[in-house]
Amino acid sequence: MEDTLTLAEAMEELVSAEDFLDYFEVPYEPSVVHVNRLHILQRFHDYLTKQAPNLPPEEEQQRGIYRLWLERAYQDFVESDSITEKVFAVFQNQAKPEGGFSSFVSLDKVFRE
Repeated sequence: MEDTLTLAEAMEELVSAEDFLDYFEVPYEPSVVHVNRLHILQRFHDYLTKQAPNLPPEEEQQRGIYRLWLERAYQDFVESDSITEKVFAVFQNQAKPEGGFSSFVSLDKVFRE
């Protein structure tokens, strides 16, 4: 990545979990990322979505905050695992009216932004 890219431009260029971790200079264990890459990226996205209204306008401050959220997302999976963290809807069991649980996920939930 070139340092001349704005944060928004860089975010569009980054593809893999490793790309994000390298760009934001978050140290990581490849074996942790290998089995949790989608979960880490989804958790990072979730953190960004929740905190977006509170971001400062200065890009350098935003970059630091993004780094902290990415590091936190990564650490979530160092200290836990994907089943426990339940990042994706398929891991979130819902109680059925007739009793028991289901992990069924409707298509509208899969494709929502």
